[in-house]
Amino acid sequence: METPEVLQNKLYFLVEQLQNMARDLPQKYQMRVPYELLSSLANCLLSDTIFEIAKGLMEIQHVTEQHMYQQRLQFLNNQKIQDQEILDRTDITAEEKVRKLNDLKITQKNDLKEFDKSLVLQLDEKVTDQQQTLEQAGVPDFIFRLSKMTIPV
Repeated sequence: METPEVLQNKLYFLVEQLQNMARDLPQKYQMRVPYELLSSLANCLLSDTIFEIAKGLMEIQHVTEQHMYQQRLQFLNNQKIQDQEILDRTDITAEEKVRKLNDLKITQKNDLKEFDKSLVLQLDEKVTDQQQTLEQAGVPDFIFRLSKMTIPV
């Protein structure tokens, strides 16, 4: 177990590092990060439990992002297969193929936009879950309601 002096030195170091990070933020956000918050966050960083929770959340996030990336690649691949099916058709003329491909591209663009929106909403839910977990673990000021945000169309 560390002595109180060692813990105090770590705390000062962490507060200083957090202050440096806060200074790198745009001015309009710096005002929202008071010293008391930085001090509370530094105290949380001294906890091995909080560190392990954050590490676990990060690992879950990486797996989730990789899975979503694979889903998107599969979605795009399915769209390419649809394109190729039209090109491979022998029962229609070249002009009809062009028209069908153009129509399909419009539909595919809209479908991809909707698919991407659903992925962003899933990520938003994941972030909210992570923030709630951190708040329950005692990390201060960690709730931000993404449900109030809207996705630009």
